[in-house]
Amino acid sequence: MINKKVNNKKAINSNSVLIRELSHYYGIGDNRKRVLDGVNINIEQGELVLLKGPSGCGKTTLLTLIGALRTCQSGSLKVLNNELNGASRKTRQKLRRSIGMIFQGHNLLRCLTAEQNVQMGADLIKDLTYLQRREIARKWLSEVGLVEHNKKFPSDLSGGQKQRVAIARSLSANPKLLLADEPTSALDSVTGREIVSLLKRLAKEQNCSVLMVTHDPRISDMADRILNMEDGKIFDAHSKII
Repeated sequence: MINKKVNNKKAINSNSVLIRELSHYYGIGDNRKRVLDGVNINIEQGELVLLKGPSGCGKTTLLTLIGALRTCQSGSLKVLNNELNGASRKTRQKLRRSIGMIFQGHNLLRCLTAEQNVQMGADLIKDLTYLQRREIARKWLSEVGLVEHNKKFPSDLSGGQKQRVAIARSLSANPKLLLADEPTSALDSVTGREIVSLLKRLAKEQNCSVLMVTHDPRISDMADRILNMEDGKIFDAHSKII
C-alpha cells in the first residue's frame, strides 16, 4: 500500500503543466472574441516543447496564462501542481517566483549593467548572500557567452546580446518552468542552437520544463515534442487536435 501511494504521488507530480479544455476570450458583448478554444496540453518535468503557429493564433496568450500573468477564465490550468482557475492573486504571485519568462522584447533595465540585470533573477532565490547572487549572475552570463560584457549597459550591447542577457536573467532564478517567446529570433543560427542546447540541458539536469514559442525552423530537431497552434486550437505533429 505504501509503494502504491508513492507511485501515485510521482504520477501527479510528473506534469509541470496540465491543461484541460482551456478557453480564453477578449472583449465583451458583440466584440467578444475567442482566442483559445478548448486547449489541452500536458508538459512533463524535464521536457522541452516547441509551440508553433501563425501570428495571432493565441500562442502568446497561452504563454501568459501559464505564466500566471493573466486570469484563467474557463477550463482547468494546473501549473506546478497549482490550479490557476480561481486562484488568488497571492497564489499567482507566489507561483511566478518559480517560473522563468523570456519575452521577445528583452525588457532589460537600462540603468543596470548586464551583470546587474542578470542578478535580478538570482535575487529571487532566498537565503543567498550578495556575493553568491553575483556569482550566479556571472555563471549564467558565461553560459550565454557574455561574461566579458558583464560591466556593459544595455545601450552598449547588440540586439542579440541583449536577448542573451535576458535569457541568462531568467535562468539565474533557478526556475522550475521556463516559458520563452521567440528567444532565438534576434540570434544567428549558431548562437540560437547553442541557446536551445543550453535550455535543453537545463531541463534535463534541473528537471525544469521548457515551453518555447518559435517560428525558427533551425531548432525543430532539438525539441522533445512539437505542438502546432491555429485559430486557438492545439494540434500535435500529425495535425490531430489534442
